[in-house]
Amino acid sequence: MKKLLFVLFSLCLSTISQVSAQEKVLVFAASSLTNALNELAESYENTSGNEVVLSFASSSTLARQLAQGAPADLYLSANTKWMDYAAEQQVINSKSRNDLLHNRLVLVTHQSESVDSVPLKGSWDITEALNGSRLAVGDPKHVPAGIYAKEALASLGLWQQAEPLLARANNVRSALLLVERQEAKFGIVYQTDAQIAQNVKIVAQFPEQSHQPITYPIALTQQTPSQAAQGFYEYLRSSDAAEVFKRYGFSVN
Repeated sequence: MKKLLFVLFSLCLSTISQVSAQEKVLVFAASSLTNALNELAESYENTSGNEVVLSFASSSTLARQLAQGAPADLYLSANTKWMDYAAEQQVINSKSRNDLLHNRLVLVTHQSESVDSVPLKGSWDITEALNGSRLAVGDPKHVPAGIYAKEALASLGLWQQAEPLLARANNVRSALLLVERQEAKFGIVYQTDAQIAQNVKIVAQFPEQSHQPITYPIALTQQTPSQAAQGFYEYLRSSDAAEVFKRYGFSVN
């Protein structure tokens, strides 16, 4: 009987030790990373035993939340501007900052639309093309995809015509959803979003020189990160993670 109690006690201690060894990693990430990071987080959880909690939103929203004291462990931004802001606010570990991924900007429409190609140049009549509808974009005031879209449209001589016709979304996935639901005839999104969307097709790709490079920096937020956070950070920079990112359409540094 004593031996049985000792075995049961030992098993309890072992279980408690395993539970206490598990850690939680909270990740703030740009909306365009949703699908890839969900897959990578699940893989990391299965191999490490740690839990990864993902919070997706516009890079600007997440950077401001960090500045206001939100307790994240990692931050992945869809542009360098908001990572710069986080660094200025001293809410990231600047030594851990690394440019992880790159993306492309595309024009999309619903699969049911007859148009298959759009000439992205100053002569494009956006008003006629929209025919009473809207051009969905992330809000150019703060959403990275919208900031890139404004730069590209301005570079091509289309911004003045496009600005009053915009449907401004809180993040790039919301802009994509407007096109998927046929609430906007065209949308400007990342290539990676268009690639995983249902009932949406790419009708034009913006020249890379028409906007700043679409770069995704990553950084730890703590000067002394937890072992789990450091582990997930390293995993996202690994060759295994790179293959997953590439499958979702990202290019990897």
